[in-house]
Amino acid sequence: MSWKVETRRKMILSRRKNSKVQNLLLRFRDEPYLLMNLIFAGVVVLVIVYSGIFSPDRNDYPVVCIHEKITGEPCFSCGLSHSFSLIVRGRIHEAYEWNIFGMRVFLFFILQLALRIGYSIFYIKFQDSGKQLIILDSISSGLIFLITFWPFLDNIIKGFIEQF
Repeated sequence: MSWKVETRRKMILSRRKNSKVQNLLLRFRDEPYLLMNLIFAGVVVLVIVYSGIFSPDRNDYPVVCIHEKITGEPCFSCGLSHSFSLIVRGRIHEAYEWNIFGMRVFLFFILQLALRIGYSIFYIKFQDSGKQLIILDSISSGLIFLITFWPFLDNIIKGFIEQF
């Protein structure tokens, strides 16, 4: 094969590859479902990165609990940042000491990251079933959210009831 034919073949393959990437990027821009999945996945990645950056040993977290600052008493979510940092470092037993729900919430984020990636791939590959996929995603994510955060919601509801 001559170098001209080989060069031409490489240019055609390169254009096809670039075209596929451009089409995929356009789909993410034009499809609200894919864009939302990308945003949610990005938030989860940021939470994991945040947990890895800030040290549980130095206790240098920039986000403080507003409830504890105002009332002087810890809330149900106090210690989650510390717990996440310990989980990322593999110190699971210590993570439970900081917040008993830390692992539960951390697994929720990991599961949501996997679901965002999986549902997006499925949505791109099987375009005809997009509406059904969005419904399945909404129901399953809603149920997973309720199961994960029920102790927090229950605490909030009890707090409102006690005030009346």
